[in-house]
Amino acid sequence: MLRLAVTTSSETFERMREPLAARGIEVGHLRAEQFALDLGRSPSDEFDVGFVFPTRAMEGGVVAARHDIPWVNTREDVLTSRNKADVIARLSRAGLPVPESVYVSNPTDAEELLRAVSDADIDYPVVVKPNSTTRGVGIAKAHDPDSLLGLVDHLNLVHDYRATGDKSYLVQEWLPDARDYRVMVLDGRVVGAVERRLPESARDEGRWKHNVHRGADAVGVDVPDRHRRLAESVADELGIRYLGVDLLESNGRVVVSETNARPTIDDDAKYEAGFFDRLAALVERVAKKS
Repeated sequence: MLRLAVTTSSETFERMREPLAARGIEVGHLRAEQFALDLGRSPSDEFDVGFVFPTRAMEGGVVAARHDIPWVNTREDVLTSRNKADVIARLSRAGLPVPESVYVSNPTDAEELLRAVSDADIDYPVVVKPNSTTRGVGIAKAHDPDSLLGLVDHLNLVHDYRATGDKSYLVQEWLPDARDYRVMVLDGRVVGAVERRLPESARDEGRWKHNVHRGADAVGVDVPDRHRRLAESVADELGIRYLGVDLLESNGRVVVSETNARPTIDDDAKYEAGFFDRLAALVERVAKKS
C-alpha cells in the first residue's frame, strides 16, 4: 500500500483518509511546522509520495530534504500560485481573462503609482491586494486617489520592518456585485465547484469579501461550461495538477482573480462523482514516475 504524506489542514487530512484507504493509499500526517528536529537522525516515518508541498518554504525544504519524496503539487507549484501577480501576468500573456491590474513593487513613488493606475485605465473604486497573502488578508478598497495613497502609506508602515517578506501588492479594478466561485481542477479536469456567498446581513452591512474565513458560505454548484473551460485552461497554463481557480463573474464578464495550489479538500457533496478515484490515480502516477 502506498503511503501518502499530507501536511495540510486537519479537515483535508480527515476527509481524504478513508476514501483513499479504500483505494489502496494510506494517508499519514507529516508535520511541517512547529517542530524541533535532530537533522542527523533519519525520520521515523516513511512515505512514498507527498500530497502538497508544505506552505512554509523553509520548513518545507527541510521536510522535503529529509524524506526525499515526489509531490503531487511541488514547491514550485505552491510558490507560483501564491504569487498573485505572477499568475495574473502569465494568464494575461496567454490571453485568458483577468482583472485589470497594476503590480507595485514597494516602495514606489506615489505619483508613479497614480500614473500607472491612470495609464491602465482603471476606474475608482479599486481593490488593493497584498501579492502573496491568503484568506483575504489585507485586501482593501480605495474609492479615490487620496484613499489609495492612504492605504499605500499604511502598507509602507507595515513593511518598514526589515524582516517582512514580500512587500509587493496589486491594485485591481473593482468588479461590482461579483459572484465568487472556487473551481477545483484535478489532473486537468474540473471535479467540483463552490460559490462563496456572504449572508444577506453581512451584505447589508456593506461587507464585500467572499472568503469563507471571513464568514461567507461555500455552496456546491454546477458551474457553466464557460467557467469549466476557463478553469481547466488556467491549470493547464500554470502546469499545476491540483488547483483551486477563483473566478469572479460581474456584468457578463468572467475573470480569474487568483489561484490556490494548497486548497482544502471539502465535503463529498461539493465534488463530482469519481473525485477520489481520479485523486488516487494521480497519486499513484506521481509515485511511479519517481
